[in-house]
Amino acid sequence: MDIQTALHVSAIAANAGDQFSALKEKKFPGSTSFSAIVAAFIPTFLSAVLFLAIFVAIRSRFPVIYSPRTYIGVVPEKHRTPSTSRSKLAWIHTLRVVDDKFVLHHQSLDGYLYLRFLRTIIFICIVGCCITWPILFPVNATGGGNSSQLDRIGFSNVAKRNHLYAHAVVAWIFFGFIMFVVARERIWLIGLRQAWHLSKSNASRLSSRTVLFLSAPKEALNPDNLHRFGDDAKRVWPVTKADELESLVADRNQKTLMLEAAEVTLSRKANKKRLQGLRKGSANGSVPNYDSLPDTVKGSLRPTHRLKVPVARKVDTIEWSRKQVIEKAERVEKARESYTAPHSRLGTAVFVEFETQAAAQRAYQQLQSSQMLAMNPRFIGVQPKEVIWKNLTIPPAGRISQGYIANALVAAIIIFWSIPIALVGTLSNINYLTDKVKFLGFINNLPAPILGLLTGFLPPFLLSLFVSYVPNFLRYIAKSSGQPTNTQAELKTQTWFFAFQVIQVFLVTTFTSGAAAVVTKIIQEPTMVPTLLAENLPKASNFYLTYFILQGTASAAQNVLNYSDLFEYLFYDMFLDKTPRDKYSRYTSMKGMGWGKVYPKFTNMAIIAIAYSCIAPLVLGFAAAGLFLYYLSYRYNFLFVIQPKIDSKGQFYTRALQQLLTGVYIAELCLIGLFGARKATGPSILTAILFLASVVYHYTMNSQLSPLETYLPADLHNDDDDEDTPLLAAAEEGTASESRVQRIGQEVRIPKQVLDPIASFFEPHIFASYKAMKAWLGSSHDDEDDLPQYSDEELRTAYLNPAFTSKTPKVWLARDEMGISKQEIRENEAVGISTTDEGAWLDEKNRVEWDVEGFNVPIFKVPVKY
Repeated sequence: MDIQTALHVSAIAANAGDQFSALKEKKFPGSTSFSAIVAAFIPTFLSAVLFLAIFVAIRSRFPVIYSPRTYIGVVPEKHRTPSTSRSKLAWIHTLRVVDDKFVLHHQSLDGYLYLRFLRTIIFICIVGCCITWPILFPVNATGGGNSSQLDRIGFSNVAKRNHLYAHAVVAWIFFGFIMFVVARERIWLIGLRQAWHLSKSNASRLSSRTVLFLSAPKEALNPDNLHRFGDDAKRVWPVTKADELESLVADRNQKTLMLEAAEVTLSRKANKKRLQGLRKGSANGSVPNYDSLPDTVKGSLRPTHRLKVPVARKVDTIEWSRKQVIEKAERVEKARESYTAPHSRLGTAVFVEFETQAAAQRAYQQLQSSQMLAMNPRFIGVQPKEVIWKNLTIPPAGRISQGYIANALVAAIIIFWSIPIALVGTLSNINYLTDKVKFLGFINNLPAPILGLLTGFLPPFLLSLFVSYVPNFLRYIAKSSGQPTNTQAELKTQTWFFAFQVIQVFLVTTFTSGAAAVVTKIIQEPTMVPTLLAENLPKASNFYLTYFILQGTASAAQNVLNYSDLFEYLFYDMFLDKTPRDKYSRYTSMKGMGWGKVYPKFTNMAIIAIAYSCIAPLVLGFAAAGLFLYYLSYRYNFLFVIQPKIDSKGQFYTRALQQLLTGVYIAELCLIGLFGARKATGPSILTAILFLASVVYHYTMNSQLSPLETYLPADLHNDDDDEDTPLLAAAEEGTASESRVQRIGQEVRIPKQVLDPIASFFEPHIFASYKAMKAWLGSSHDDEDDLPQYSDEELRTAYLNPAFTSKTPKVWLARDEMGISKQEIRENEAVGISTTDEGAWLDEKNRVEWDVEGFNVPIFKVPVKY
């Protein structure tokens, strides 16, 4: 939630005043959990309602922001989301009838898996409620403590040691269920990824048959040595250092855009004169044209700028830019012709194409060189558009050292952020300190609504604000530390941001929030530390109840309204975008997804719910509700708005599933500590055994599943469909063959409608096998019409640095009534600069327009499916 949202929430927070005042007058001892929840819920709920009302009202007016996937030209028609109309509520029908698998088939595998991840953690939270609430609520409520309000059904209210056995048993059941679900999802994902990779449409792609080797020795760059990669090696694309050439190309492109902007400016200035003349000419019948204007007027219309070097002087921007474009283009061509590879033996990289996907997989899984550090690391399935070219030529020693420096810098960022995060955590329970710390006594005299917002709303809001800037820093560090592709940089961001989320958003906040309640008592009686922590640490859960409220209501609604993108689009469209290219780029730049940012956020939310499941089970319910609202908001965005720029083909989901078990370990360790503080020997032993069993189980599953998650098995490449496929394929959909269902149904006497989902859930090795998932995907990924075809030129340049292949951008002007664009086209073409005014014009208000409906865009190129 950002500052604008916070201001809006604070403005309507006064509405919660009466409710909070009534609660405050009851003066519940030692707990403000319920009052803080009410104070946080009312303003955030009203904010959510307001956001959704605004969204419904303006959605149809701004389809470029709220429904571009239904019509925009850059999305192929067969991949557009079906929409009956642009009416205010038509999108609800689409959400109801379109399945999540639409995202899988028409957008990206990662998009579908992200929605599945949200469903998975919601499912875990709901099952957790079913397990913990019927058992732990009564146990905690009758635990013999003196807590009140919502703390009464939490761990802090348990004073009877025998009651703690219930927590230990529930931990065995619930945490065992979580570990099974994680393993089940990993097995399911293995089957899906195998079916996805081996489908015809993916296996035939060039990227599926190409391996990137970093730290390649000089002899590996020579096409004559292609045999060193095996008999199936087909083509190599050497990658060598080209910093100077990249700089020249960037300068050439910048000067071309400068020329384009100047010529459009000239057209608009002259057209403004024409429009003024039309208004004046209505009386005398004279309308000026460009040729009839005096030379002094023409000169005044031409844009100019001042050069600072070598001598300060004013120049005609069009003439100067035109000469610069020609000069830069010539320098680029000369640099390309004279370019030679560097002499460093391990300072470069090479892309190698193989005849088949199977051959590429074999090369990917084998060591290609006995030389230390050579030909490693290696990557398969890399698309040219995701390559960070400057990072491919980093020497091995530099890559390793940059990695360590990056890790150290990230650690420093995490430590630095502890200061504001700790203060935020303290705010959530600051009322516990007011009795002992005298200078904070004024807090008790604050108006009730303000006090409620201070302890209930402000902490999670500040937490969201501080954390929002972190992923951008981490992503920049990842790209600057030698990651070869944007996908690898995003995976690194996911790992780092996950560590930040767990340490800062969860652990630091939890301990500062819980410790604030006992810090003065600890100073007075240091020997009471275990007892005080055991009694008061669970109260930190109050913070996360309000955190889930904030995230699940106002933040989820804001995710749909997305007013920041709307304001940005309107501002740039009205004031800054002046050329057809600017307008087109702004209009078609669809919102992407920062996987390294969103996955850790929701993984951490699930971890918080898991960690508190046996301490404060109510957190599970709030987490399930908040995550479900977020799921709905992201489901809308994926169907109507989002076009992911990065697709790891499931790696983000795999990593997030592994990270979920962090919540299990934290929960088990916290329970062991709490049981120990209560001197509950039996529950402590049970939980310690569970912890060891979790470690062994996790290690075993990793050792068995990790190879399958990394590589494609060799036997699948030669697999042919057989008669067993329909039986296995239907399993995930819950439509297993009648013979199997009837046989099992007769044995256990379970109706088919009940049996199928249960069997598919508990037998992923069968119902999520490669063959099952292959049929589950359907025929859309084996459509012959969807198989990519490449020209010789596309193959030759596929994995060459764009600095070697890019052409001078075509100048795109807006057609005008005075014929200036035609004149500029002739002058540019005469010196070899490709120019057009097709598909763009100046309207009657002298605004630049382009062909949005017909999508006649001369600079648009259908992207090649590498």
